[in-house]
Amino acid sequence: MRYLVTGGAGYVGGVVAAHLLDAGHRVTVLDDLSTGFRAGVPDGAEFVEGRVQDAAQWLDGSFDGVLHFAACSQVGESVVDPEKYWRNNVGGTIELLSAMRAAGVRTLVFSSTAAVYGEPRNSPLTEDAPTAPTNPYGASKLAVDQMLAGECVAHGLAAVSLRYFNVAGAHGAQGERHDPESHLIPIVLQVAQGRRAAISVYGTDYPTADGTCVRDYIHVDDLAEAHLLALGAAVPGEHLVCNLGNGNGFSVREVVEAARAVTGHPIPEVEAGRRAGDPAVLVASADRARERLGWRPSRPELAGIIADAWAFAQREETGA
Repeated sequence: MRYLVTGGAGYVGGVVAAHLLDAGHRVTVLDDLSTGFRAGVPDGAEFVEGRVQDAAQWLDGSFDGVLHFAACSQVGESVVDPEKYWRNNVGGTIELLSAMRAAGVRTLVFSSTAAVYGEPRNSPLTEDAPTAPTNPYGASKLAVDQMLAGECVAHGLAAVSLRYFNVAGAHGAQGERHDPESHLIPIVLQVAQGRRAAISVYGTDYPTADGTCVRDYIHVDDLAEAHLLALGAAVPGEHLVCNLGNGNGFSVREVVEAARAVTGHPIPEVEAGRRAGDPAVLVASADRARERLGWRPSRPELAGIIADAWAFAQREETGA
């Protein structure tokens, strides 16, 4: 098969592109490199530097489907610059769907997010939980999910939205290169590398076993495998939504302790107050992904996820 991967120079998009190539597919990566990196595009993929809004220039009937990762994804930035998120995440997807319709490409897998749920009261979260995003980033992703549902009904698109929880780990030479970095595991590893003085622990009085927030971490390779399965599970006229997570939660302090064990570094902590909007526990129910996609994460151990991320961080630091 031949697939277009929008945003394929980013973290998740690049790893998914690598998995597609490993499975024998032809891959074209479309990325404007505004947040992605040329080094994130796997060897063997055709690379086109361009905006998702202009996908019609390259998308034609030779493609069998699209995997859509191109999006702005910084929660804090979305609060101070919401129009950027509506223009890129929503407007870009409108143009992509128009290009797909014109080219007769009728399969789409979309990179969605658990941020569409906002501050949930129950855990584990199912896809039927109320959607109440608390920032423009989550709202823009939910808008795309709703857009896809309408496209499926009106035009027979086969679409799957995959709602990620906390993605971590690395795939060989492909890992997290966010700038600025906002994810816990790479930040903890930056402390281990001496690039930060300490890790800030926001809130130590939550109703959890050690008082810190609990989150669901999924290895990026497990996430990528779900995307390939989603391509095969997509049904014309149906918009399928699946959560992706391990179904197990790890606290902030458990992550820090595991990183200390993996890296052999002390990783100092600094306690800080709670951040607004941080729920105590956020864990996914991935039952639907198991039932509809036949997906089961095979790398659920926290130490293994951190070890792969650490190997990547060291590779980036040394340039090896």
